[in-house]
Amino acid sequence: MTAYGIAHLREAAPHPEIAEYIERISATFEPYGGRFLVHGAEHEVKEGRWPGHVVVIGFPGIAEARAWWDSAAYQEIAPLRSRHIEGDIILVEGVPDGYDPAVTAKAMRDALSS
Repeated sequence: MTAYGIAHLREAAPHPEIAEYIERISATFEPYGGRFLVHGAEHEVKEGRWPGHVVVIGFPGIAEARAWWDSAAYQEIAPLRSRHIEGDIILVEGVPDGYDPAVTAKAMRDALSS
């Protein structure tokens, strides 16, 4: 099942280390089947607040996403970003093929009526 690395990164002043991080990051996730799905795109806030930028990297599965995050190659470059940009980063599994949200809603209703 597809998994995603999602980052909500706050605004930051340009810095040479950030440029180096961007130059090097693809080489860290490509061995795990990762690829950028969203990077450097403008976003539209429809509800709430979302200052900064969003980055989404897709992986074949959560094991590959975790292996990338924990890899020596990524951990080596992570400080180039984290020293200069505050943000929140998560790894999350996508839904399986054939996912039906009505099943989730039914389980919720059943739990509420118990």
